[in-house]
This record gives sequence, C-alpha cells and structure tokens, in this order.
Amino acid sequence: MLTTSLVLGLIACGFVLVNSISMRVITPNSAAQAQSSVAILIPMRNEARNVGGVISSVLDQQGLAHRTITVLDDQSSDATLSLLAAYEPAISVLHGNTPPDGWLGKIYACSTLAGATESDYIVFLDADVRLHPSAIASTISAMERWGWDFASPYPRELARGLLERLIQPLLQWSWLASVPLRIAERLQQPSMVIANGQFMIIKRSAYLAIEGHDTIKGEVLDDLELARALVRGGFRGGVAEASRIAECRMYQSASELINGYTKSLWRAFGGIFGTLVAVVLLAFTGLAPIIAALAGQPWGWIAFLLVFLSRAVSAARTGSNPTIGLLHPLATLALMYLIALSWIRKSRGTLQWRGRTVA
Repeated sequence: MLTTSLVLGLIACGFVLVNSISMRVITPNSAAQAQSSVAILIPMRNEARNVGGVISSVLDQQGLAHRTITVLDDQSSDATLSLLAAYEPAISVLHGNTPPDGWLGKIYACSTLAGATESDYIVFLDADVRLHPSAIASTISAMERWGWDFASPYPRELARGLLERLIQPLLQWSWLASVPLRIAERLQQPSMVIANGQFMIIKRSAYLAIEGHDTIKGEVLDDLELARALVRGGFRGGVAEASRIAECRMYQSASELINGYTKSLWRAFGGIFGTLVAVVLLAFTGLAPIIAALAGQPWGWIAFLLVFLSRAVSAARTGSNPTIGLLHPLATLALMYLIALSWIRKSRGTLQWRGRTVA
C-alpha cells in the first residue's frame, strides 16, 4: 500500500510540476483587440446577489469592437429581473421558459441565449464570475494565436469558509495532477479534455457545427461534455490557466457547496466503477500516507510530502493558498463524503439545484 502511495504521489507531483511550467496561460493584455463580433451570454436563476458584480464586470470589458451582452432570467423568484432592468438598454434581457423534457435548466438557458445571437464568438459566463477588463479580448487573442476554436479559461476559485477552502482547491489540482495538458492538447482526445463552464468562449461556427447544447441537453457535467463534443467534431481547444483575468466564488455557504457538488459528482468519474477507482486512488494519496506516517513509518511522511508539494505548486500556480494542502487528508475525507452523498441522492432521485431536479 505504501509503495502505491509513493508512486501515485510521485506521479501527481510530476504532472503538476510539468503542467505548471508548460500549460497555456492567459494574462491581462491591454493591447489585445477583438475585431470579430462577440456575444456575452449570462444565464441567471435567482442571482440577485451577483447581478451588479457580473454586469459591471462585462460592461467594463475593453478591446471588443463589436460586443453585445445578453442575460437570460431563468424564472427567478428573487429580485434578479428587477435588478437587471436597471442596466437596460446596455444589456438585453431574455425571459426563460420551463425546460422541455430531457433538458436541464442551465443547459436550456444557454441554448436559448446562443440561439439569440449571430456573433462570431460566443462567451458563456456564470453570474458569479468577475472578469479583468481585458479578459475576453485577451482570451480571443490567445485563441487566434493558438489556432483554437474554443477555450476554457479557468478562473481563480475564491474560498472563504472551511469546507470551501478544503474542496475548491481540489478542482485545479485534480486535473493538474492527472492530465498531461500539452499532450492532451496535441492529441485532442475527448477523454483527456478539461473544461470549466464558468467562463467559456466558443466560435459560433464550431458551436453550430456540433448542434450546440442540443447534443448534451441532459448532461449534469455540461461544460465538460460540450468541450468533448467540440473535440469529437474536429475542433481544437482546451483549458487555460486564467487566474489573472477571472475569479469566481462558486458557493456562499457550506450547504450551497454540498448541493452543488452532489448534483454532479455521481457522474464525474463515468459511472460506479470509475467512482470506486477514484475513491481508492483518493485513499492511497490522501489517507494512507498520513495514517502510515502517524503510525511511525518514515515513508508515510515522504508520500504525504509529495502530495503536499503537488498541492502547494498547484495552488501557487492558480492563485490560491499553498498552505491549505497541509489539510489534504481532511479534504480527501470531505470529498469522499460528497461523492457518497451524491450517489445516495442519485439513487433516491433527490438531486436538485436551484429548485429543479437534475437527475
């Protein structure tokens, strides 16, 4: 067991170090200019707390010669719609409908938004994301340099509460420690695609060629599945580290985080077998080393330090706190709990998000 933990720790550390040096990075570029037309699309459902921040953020975007901003109010029961009205006509506001059978709410909202534009580039943006003034122009400029048809600029993930601090840094670490990003970019294999729907830019021609969100209308991991559909369609793109141009606080409380993760973790590893494999790997990397170390085995400390080093480098590269990696065993336990809870809720048919059943 300890040998396995050491090997996995070395692999994770190696991947993180190589990826941190070689990965694509998008930085603020005040000289970036996008001459193509750009549609900024924001789905909102009960986002009153985020209206002012995200709308101000997109209105401040620079370097966009032809820009439109469209928000879809997805049957909000709070003050979202009235707050949006204060920004018209600088933005356009659409009114969402109940999703048809087989569609998840956010996916249907994004599809509706995309169907309302003819711009060259489509920018999907979550309401809890805040952008640097040159974020969109810098990303499009990078896409043109790299020959990409879509890009997933990964924001800096903000975390305040204890559970957020434990779980949120695992997002970037998980793919930095497991996927050779530049090789994945070169191979363009759907199974190696990484994506984050918080902030995603796609050429509209590519989006239409794969029939947009219609191809993934029931997928809880819509961002990842949309990126995979694009790759299967022959289009190039991938994830880029973007902590200097975007930030996001996904959840405002522990209960929000639990509901947010449990709605999709059952699907994150491909099925029950993949989930069991993931849990075993988590146990070997997150729990076995510290148990062995506390039992007096020096190799346990080495395995633990390898994983901590991978966590610290990942955090430093993505703009979060490197010291939180010291709590990796606790974070592992928390993630295991969320995975188990996700499957329990899935089996009971009680998975919900924003008041809607998701699976």
